[in-house]
Amino acid sequence: MRVLNYLELEGRLDRSGIGTAADQQRAALATTDVSVVTSPWRGGSPPRAVVAGLRGRGAFRRYDIAHCNMIGPGTVAVARHAKRTGTPLVLHAHVTREDFAESFRGSTSLAGPLGRYLRWFYSQADLVLCPSAYTKRILESYPVDAPIRPVTNGVDTESLEGFEALRGEYRGRFDLDGPMVFSVGNVFERKGVSTFCRLAEETDYEFVWFGPYDTGPQASETVRRWTSNPPENVTFTGWVDDKRGAFAAGDIYCFPTKTENQGIAVLEAMTCGKPVVLRDIPVFEEFYTDGHDCLKCSTRAEFRDALDRLATDPDLRERLGSNARETAAKHSLDRVGTKLVAAYRSVRDTA
Repeated sequence: MRVLNYLELEGRLDRSGIGTAADQQRAALATTDVSVVTSPWRGGSPPRAVVAGLRGRGAFRRYDIAHCNMIGPGTVAVARHAKRTGTPLVLHAHVTREDFAESFRGSTSLAGPLGRYLRWFYSQADLVLCPSAYTKRILESYPVDAPIRPVTNGVDTESLEGFEALRGEYRGRFDLDGPMVFSVGNVFERKGVSTFCRLAEETDYEFVWFGPYDTGPQASETVRRWTSNPPENVTFTGWVDDKRGAFAAGDIYCFPTKTENQGIAVLEAMTCGKPVVLRDIPVFEEFYTDGHDCLKCSTRAEFRDALDRLATDPDLRERLGSNARETAAKHSLDRVGTKLVAAYRSVRDTA
């Protein structure tokens, strides 16, 4: 089976969760007998594809199934080509109107129109994949008129191997000392940056957010305010060249996100055996258990209490971290590969 695994604007999304998810799909499929192509365009780019089309060779490469990870015009072109040629079309729902809001300046205002577009767009698919049962319920509420199947994004454990050796380097790089509360990923208000910083103001721990943030006109006022004038005990590192360093340097992973479709960085923190503190939101109900592999909180007071408990109780940190590793192992890429192949066979047999 020859499958297109396409990520539109791939070069610009290499620091995003969507980019990580697509990379992990390809790594997962490498463990199977599926042959993967990553560009739909003959010649490898739209301009070369146009030239090939004018020469009568066709603008699109040949593949048995099209699996697309974004929602833009290039992906729409692939979807239309799939419909014309009878090629089974799988659309991966990494974007919803709910997780688009509070991401950058103006995104909340655009979330409503985006939702109407996504209802139409995802309904073009023969099968919609999404990272969680929670996301499936969201899409069904639009409603999306296509079969929807949850498949975990998984976690690339190999990409984290050897993280422990980087602890001294990364703590020294950012002048960190003592128990350190941390988060990893793009800095958005949706991901709880205000809660993160207010917790820092209310406690004496070091707080570090490893990940890029916007500073230009597209940045939300909230993100610009916190990153330009953070509390004294908060560090925003910007992009780090090796994510392993972030997970090595941190002690307690704190993720007060408001909305997620899954949250790959949570699984990465768990893979590294870090105790995890999460906001108690619906998507985490299907993956994690409070008091077993994480602590869940609804208010800042609960977050403060959770951080205090973990900072003073090494046995609790060890127990949660150990159980978290077992949870993360259930999301291994070989399991993701098996689920993707089953999805492809299903859509091929019914298309």
